[in-house]
Amino acid sequence: MKDDRRKQPSLAARLKYLDDAIDLARGRAPESVIEATDALIERAGERLSIAGEHTVVALAGATGSGKSSTLNAVTGTQLATAGVTRPTTSEAMAVSWGTELPAELLDWLGVRRRHLIATGDGALRDLVLLDLPDHDSTEVAHRLTVDRLVEQVDMMVWIVDPQKYADAALHDGYLKPLASHADIMVVVLNQADRLTPDARAAALADLRRLLDSEGLGAVRVLAMSAVTGEGVPEFRAVLEAAARAKAASRMRFAADVTRQAGLLAGELGSGPIPVLDEASLEGVYASMAQAASVPVVVDGVRDAWQHRGALATGWPMVSWVKRLKPDPLKRLRMGLAPTALSPTEVSRTSLPKATSVQRAKLDASVRGVIETATAGLPRGWADRIRAVARGNDARVIDRLDRAVASTDLKMDAGHGWWIVVTILQWLLFAALVAGGVWLLLPALLALAQVPVELPLLLWFGWPAQLVLVAGGVAGGVLVALLSRVFVNAGAAVKARSARRALMTSVTEVADEEIVEPVRAELERLAAAREAVAKAR
Repeated sequence: MKDDRRKQPSLAARLKYLDDAIDLARGRAPESVIEATDALIERAGERLSIAGEHTVVALAGATGSGKSSTLNAVTGTQLATAGVTRPTTSEAMAVSWGTELPAELLDWLGVRRRHLIATGDGALRDLVLLDLPDHDSTEVAHRLTVDRLVEQVDMMVWIVDPQKYADAALHDGYLKPLASHADIMVVVLNQADRLTPDARAAALADLRRLLDSEGLGAVRVLAMSAVTGEGVPEFRAVLEAAARAKAASRMRFAADVTRQAGLLAGELGSGPIPVLDEASLEGVYASMAQAASVPVVVDGVRDAWQHRGALATGWPMVSWVKRLKPDPLKRLRMGLAPTALSPTEVSRTSLPKATSVQRAKLDASVRGVIETATAGLPRGWADRIRAVARGNDARVIDRLDRAVASTDLKMDAGHGWWIVVTILQWLLFAALVAGGVWLLLPALLALAQVPVELPLLLWFGWPAQLVLVAGGVAGGVLVALLSRVFVNAGAAVKARSARRALMTSVTEVADEEIVEPVRAELERLAAAREAVAKAR
């Protein structure tokens, strides 16, 4: 058991965990819980920083319960005015044992009426006993004072009388809400001298039963008569034990932390935290790709590769016609080098804008992610996830266009062989031209009446000039047809590569604008739950 206690975090550590938890939950948990937790941390910090080891015990109760008589009986003085002559002020009164008044502590408590009972190393040394106003007073100021000090004192003693010990105002307003503080509360049945032994035993038994039913089983119950002195020594012994232990303040704040952490834990929920896996995100990525016209760009890459390949490897006699057609990628303003843009121009595409159908699909896929991410989460956190997931709707399409425009489609790589084919085609074209001129040269010389007889050259029995013309035509067409096969195959490869690159760009936008903000909120919730668990 001792080993288990040593493993428990200190009060300072628990307060730090609680502070971390509310920082994580701020803006997501109800503001009332956040404010109450902030107030507790501030109150604990102030109280624990006050010098000295005083224990503050408050005597609280209803009108006529005998709080003031109890204080006089314990102190052996007549400092508190009881009965009908009791002042109507809302101020509490403090009695302190020791060599000097704990002024700093009493100032923090806001108690101006204070008395010192000089004592050396007596059993009640460093005890501060407060006499509070009536918690059922018709004066609002009285009740406010009680409510404030109940949150500040180290130990609570509730003085009840035989007629009103079951009063709902006490049990519902104070005892039940403080069930987590049962270890530092005592209920004293005063005016016991007015009851017969049997009636007293019955009243104590009923009071005990009532407290147990309210989760206050750890609260000590005493019987006392401030008038006859019966039970006063036993009650005084309880105060002496609290003064000697000097642990009431830490026990009080430990109970406060437990209670407040429990309230915060209730707001954070306890169900499993959703996980956004790849399967749940496929719809978003796919719908974003459609909205960003990725299929159009992929088709453009395929067509552009085929267009450029045909220009480079086609037969020069007909490939020039293709130059009259615009480049499919340049028409989309894709794959432009920086030098192709003016110095003040932003890199934009000419892709078709997302249609209403595409936007609707994108919206539906985002809603699907939100539903997955918020399943079983507390309302505050679910609302926050919806806000971060939809907060960038206005700029998502613009960012997608920029991402697509800036994607490296690698259109300048993989076509080195085109140069060889281009040279070969021009050599074949040169052979065609040379053969054609050779064929026409005799006629031209005859027209010019130039008496020159050209030599006859044969190649495998065919005139060389005819071989050059036929070889130039046949070779050019054959090379063009074979090149087209390889160009088309390369176009398919380029299209697949472009799709992967474009999907990477689209995924990055989706992750930055939607997925990562949502995951950050889920991780924040997990961290808040962990901090609360440590604080409890």
